[in-house]
Amino acid sequence: MAQTIAILGAPLDLGAGRRGVDMGPSALRVANLNAKLVSLGYKVEDLGNVFASQQESSRIGAAHARYLKPIAETCVELAHKVERAAGQGKFPLVLGGDHSVAVGTVSGMAHHFLKKKQKLGIIWLDAHTDMNTPDSSPSGNVHGMPLACLVGYGPKPLTHLYGYAPKVDPKNVVLVGIRDVDLSERPIVKQSGVRVFTMRDIDERGLRSVMEEAVMIASEGTAGIHLSLDMDGVDPDEAPGVGTPVRGGFSYREAHLAMEILSDSRRVRSMEVVEVNPVLDTANRTALLGVELVMSAMGKRIL
Repeated sequence: MAQTIAILGAPLDLGAGRRGVDMGPSALRVANLNAKLVSLGYKVEDLGNVFASQQESSRIGAAHARYLKPIAETCVELAHKVERAAGQGKFPLVLGGDHSVAVGTVSGMAHHFLKKKQKLGIIWLDAHTDMNTPDSSPSGNVHGMPLACLVGYGPKPLTHLYGYAPKVDPKNVVLVGIRDVDLSERPIVKQSGVRVFTMRDIDERGLRSVMEEAVMIASEGTAGIHLSLDMDGVDPDEAPGVGTPVRGGFSYREAHLAMEILSDSRRVRSMEVVEVNPVLDTANRTALLGVELVMSAMGKRIL
């Protein structure tokens, strides 16, 4: 893992159905993220925030892909900054914002590796599959579409950042913790070829078995893994400050164990923490837990 962590905020809430997630990067920084990473021995470079338009100054556009144009603009800027940081040997850590920012993060990392004739794998920890398209989405909210875009389904401004699609091979994409999928979205998930582990899989097999297989799938033939952590993957009893909470998610210890297994793999090359919404939170609990999970992913040890 890189010894320098490049932090990038992406205060985007245009893809979400509820306001407030644009304050997520600030909430994570207020939770002392930077200093805690330094305490692990990393050099931290906080590159500030990419530009993200506000709803009040943006046009909604088509109802089936709301705010698509300004979301794509933010993702383009984020992709270039992530790619630049990775090219300098740094570990990009993106603070969201809603999950649509993943299009930017992953596109930047995928293009970084493509220039080396290498591939990127993804582990996507989430309550939702985020594989709607404008044709299938019940809401038109783009934060329910980013993973579909990254494997080649969806609006061209997002699927074709850098001029090509898909950004990742679906056979190297793993979703973990899934427990809420739209009926119209299910055929897209099934035909895409991504691997999905639901909470039932975790209940029946145990988290360790699931995460070890996830690492194996995302690592096969790739130069490393991008970790996308949506805080609604954690049970809302532990992480209440999210826009789309779903009961029955990762427990506190399961969330930490998932991060610890990923840390032990030494395969994670970039990470994002998304959907932290302080407006819906109590005493910044969700951001504080998000920082704890980043610490576990970056190699914090008890002994």
